[in-house]
Amino acid sequence: MQKVVVDQSFWEIFPDAQVNILYANGIDNHNDQANLTERQQLLKDATAAAGQFLTNETFRLNPVVDQWRGAFQQFKKKKGARSSIEALLKRVNQGRNFDPIDPLVDVYNSVSLTYGVPVGIEDRDKIAGDMHLGQVDGGQSFQPVGADGDEPTLPGEVAYYDDQGAVCRCLNWRDAQRTMLTADSQNIVAVIEAVNPEQAARANEAMAELSKLINRYFDVQPSPVFHLTKGQPIAVVPGNLTK
Repeated sequence: MQKVVVDQSFWEIFPDAQVNILYANGIDNHNDQANLTERQQLLKDATAAAGQFLTNETFRLNPVVDQWRGAFQQFKKKKGARSSIEALLKRVNQGRNFDPIDPLVDVYNSVSLTYGVPVGIEDRDKIAGDMHLGQVDGGQSFQPVGADGDEPTLPGEVAYYDDQGAVCRCLNWRDAQRTMLTADSQNIVAVIEAVNPEQAARANEAMAELSKLINRYFDVQPSPVFHLTKGQPIAVVPGNLTK
């Protein structure tokens, strides 16, 4: 994978959107018992911070939830598809806790909760060709994480995709098993989408924090953050990105 490309078809639906991209190499994502307690506290603090996005007793009327539901109505989607940030906030709203999964997932979940933004990370070494974000023709192969069979994309769906099929369906709803993070993932691409200026401001803060946490937990220096817009829709992996 050499770059992320946000297709014109995406900007036609979301002309004021911003997609933040961050690359990092040399991650060691194996579970580390030495920082397990620290990651538990990270998730606990993030869960508490997420309360700022749940000020309305009616869950769907909270702005973060309402805005992303509105965004998902702009394209064809699988029934029940919701933004990843809504899924996280729903757990908080239900009083549920977040247990550590693995270092990288814990880090990006904590950032997502703290800033109220959808965060996704993919294993770059598993991406075939370049990764695109756009409205697809449908029929792209996609086996969801934890599923046994293929669930191809729908015509008109907005998805991340590569030369072999979909990478993540319905923006940030569900990852493909083919490109998902594992303990052996080393070289990654992180994405945060925003569809309005207020979201973009939080996304910028979130990506800056994600960069700091990657450096702190994995002792690697991520790339600068790329802020993709309709005027600058491509983020090339820096040639000097090293461990």
